Amino acid sequence: MTLYINDKPCEAQVGDLLLNAAKKNKAHIGYICGGNAICQSCFVYVLEGADCLSEPGEDEKAFISDKLFAEGGRLGCRATIVKEGTIRVLTRAEKFRRIVLGLNVPGFITYAQTIGYNVTTKLPSGISSIVSRVQSGRLNPVDSLGKIASGIGPASLLVMNNFVETFPFMQMPLDMAGNAAKGALEAASGALCTVSGGRLHLPGASCPTHDRPQEAIERVPIKLK
Repeated sequence: MTLYINDKPCEAQVGDLLLNAAKKNKAHIGYICGGNAICQSCFVYVLEGADCLSEPGEDEKAFISDKLFAEGGRLGCRATIVKEGTIRVLTRAEKFRRIVLGLNVPGFITYAQTIGYNVTTKLPSGISSIVSRVQSGRLNPVDSLGKIASGIGPASLLVMNNFVETFPFMQMPLDMAGNAAKGALEAASGALCTVSGGRLHLPGASCPTHDRPQEAIERVPIKLK
């Protein structure tokens, strides 16, 4: 079967979570919480093939309002492919990007109202769901924190890529800012190394003094008469 994520064809099989299928195909579905259903970063709009997915469970119902369910809203970390067919989904970030690129002001207002409504109406039930799962042992806080930490990097990259795709003219300023920050970090690292008299470098930086090959030492024999 074929799964389309933001119109990109992805290979998927019955039994796959939408989130896992996206990760295998390096497709665009966020997963800040690592798939623990404690956020909505993996929220998608199912445009086609809703009947090929599992029914929403309590974890999803705790975070998604009836209004968003009516628009095809699902959590990628909880929606499982249950039968063959064609599935098309649109991520929340991609929907927002298309609204911005299309200069769709009425669509933006409607989008903001729907998201705002979902936050205000589902926040209490979402928190209650998290507490209940922790108390019942279905959610391990330590494990969740580890998954959140591991998801920060991909999430940041996702946001940056989405931003550049939406505003491509910002690519050069961002690259320049990144290069300037790298240069400042390496300069500071070299200064620390010099002051300390050893190899005291900042994380992620390099030191020109120690990165270059060491010069060969010439040995001079000394004879005593």
